[in-house]
Amino acid sequence: MAGRISDEDIALVRERSPIADIVGEHIQLRNAGGGNMKGLCPFHDEKSPSFNVTPARGYWYCFGCAEGGDVITFVRRLEHLSFGEAVERLANRAGIQLRYEQGGYVPGREQGERSRLIEAHRVAAEFYVERLSSPEAATGRRFLSERGFERADAEHFGVGYAPAEWEALARHLMARGFTAAELVKGGLAKEGRRGPIDRFRNRLVWPIRDITGDVIGFGARKLNDAEDGPKYLNTPESPLYKKSEVLYGVDLAKREISKRSQAVIVEGYTDVMACHLSGVPTAVATCGTAFGQEHIKVLRRLLLDQSGSHGEVIFTFDGDAAGQKAALRAFADEQKFVTQTFVAVQGDGLDPCDLRVTRGEAAVRDLIASREPLFAFAIRSVIARHDVSTNEGRLSALDAAAPIVAGIKDRALRQLYAVDLDRWLGFNNERFVVDRIAEISVAAQGAPQRPQRPAAPRKVAELTDPAVRTEAEVLKLAVQRPALLGPGYDTIGAEAFTLPEHVALHKLILEAGGTAAAGPGGREWVDRLLVVSTEALRPLVTRLAVEELRADLDGEGRYASAMLAALELISVGRSIEQLKSRMQRTNPVEEQQEYNRLFAELVALEQQRRVLRDRASGS
Repeated sequence: MAGRISDEDIALVRERSPIADIVGEHIQLRNAGGGNMKGLCPFHDEKSPSFNVTPARGYWYCFGCAEGGDVITFVRRLEHLSFGEAVERLANRAGIQLRYEQGGYVPGREQGERSRLIEAHRVAAEFYVERLSSPEAATGRRFLSERGFERADAEHFGVGYAPAEWEALARHLMARGFTAAELVKGGLAKEGRRGPIDRFRNRLVWPIRDITGDVIGFGARKLNDAEDGPKYLNTPESPLYKKSEVLYGVDLAKREISKRSQAVIVEGYTDVMACHLSGVPTAVATCGTAFGQEHIKVLRRLLLDQSGSHGEVIFTFDGDAAGQKAALRAFADEQKFVTQTFVAVQGDGLDPCDLRVTRGEAAVRDLIASREPLFAFAIRSVIARHDVSTNEGRLSALDAAAPIVAGIKDRALRQLYAVDLDRWLGFNNERFVVDRIAEISVAAQGAPQRPQRPAAPRKVAELTDPAVRTEAEVLKLAVQRPALLGPGYDTIGAEAFTLPEHVALHKLILEAGGTAAAGPGGREWVDRLLVVSTEALRPLVTRLAVEELRADLDGEGRYASAMLAALELISVGRSIEQLKSRMQRTNPVEEQQEYNRLFAELVALEQQRRVLRDRASGS
């Protein structure tokens, strides 16, 4: 086994892995001011972005799910990796050769399982691409040519050929140092009587990449219909490949999806190729499974799908019955997007690939441009099943379409589609149609609903108590801009803070040397705090390191002084109230000396409070 990765190399990996770049490969980030960036959290569903990244300090934090950390933590959490595997993954990306303690770096030494499987898939993809040029791959090259794809197109998408031999890939990979167990676990081979045998044989092969561009699986198309097996065969579920989470082409489309706020969902690998080559570079496809919840999460993060967004998701389906059924299946997930959702259906049943071959690239662009709102398509598809030339047929169509309209969450949009439904059915009686839909809506609301998981509770004090907010702001300054607070912060006692976690963090800052030893702050200071903090305190440190300050950059000095004074003012206020309470319990005649001492202390505290009020107000 490789030993522990050297601390110097871990630091180098962090330095050469800009957190905004790494996070930005998975979600769209937008400027949030104050040096922060913001996007939709990849770890939980949310309508509005609460995932914050602070590039200057190299940390991220989600205020929705209270998760946070550095770039290594992000990769660990996202990819379900160990610490070492995450470091290795980032090192490979940055071109860093890691050194291991207990003997140093040895080429070929065992790495994490995921890193090994990723490398095996990379080598396999190269093998398949090379074999596409062989004489035996002529049928595959002809298949691509008949569909309008040239050699350069195949190279761009990494299309290759799996030889008809039983063990061609397995022999190649094992000669490169991979084990039979790794080939089987990664889905590249199957167990045979005498060892591993290739999973794909005599097929065109498309590499399936994750959002960062790593090959995690393959989709393969049969070239000889007489051979056994399905027309399309995909990599089975593996530690790398989860078909419900994968979108083919997302590595090539992600930047255009974010840039254009548009995602086009097609059905096959060649459809993705045809769209991209036709000027629709936002096309992606599912891999052997229906479009579902996990795919939605991927696209929402790329689209920064939130309230007020003007993006669009466009589904393309064949115009036949199966295509309409697929579109209606997608309707069930439509309202999980905030962006507008459309359907683009080619009436003659041509998919984007065939459309490009028969009518040219402009026809593919026209297909996408002719998109129809998914609500309208779903309603029209239901109406088409009925004979609307009779009263009975129109009423039957109304009852069939009413649940779709009633299910539209947006009240105004629901009203508009009710009017459209009346027009499409020819009743010319909007009140009748609206009332009928309302009846359906009431009936639907009366049905038992699946209980929703409650949101993570937040302390009421954190939301409403000005004192607690002041504590948090001063601690935030101590974490982010310690030099602004100066030595004054280090003289504050723990009694100035009320929340237990605030008290604990204040003590932690003092134990780390206080703001006097923090210098200008920055990443080194935050790292020092994280190293000495407890597991329970680390999320708070990370959150405060990322959370935006409530001051403009030019006014941060005055703001820090005012907040420090405000915290002291609150603390002095508490002391005054406690002192007054003691004085009320003290008899001024029988305990004159004690009473006079308390009175003198009260006068001094009141004087201190006046000074602090002036400082807190910036006077």
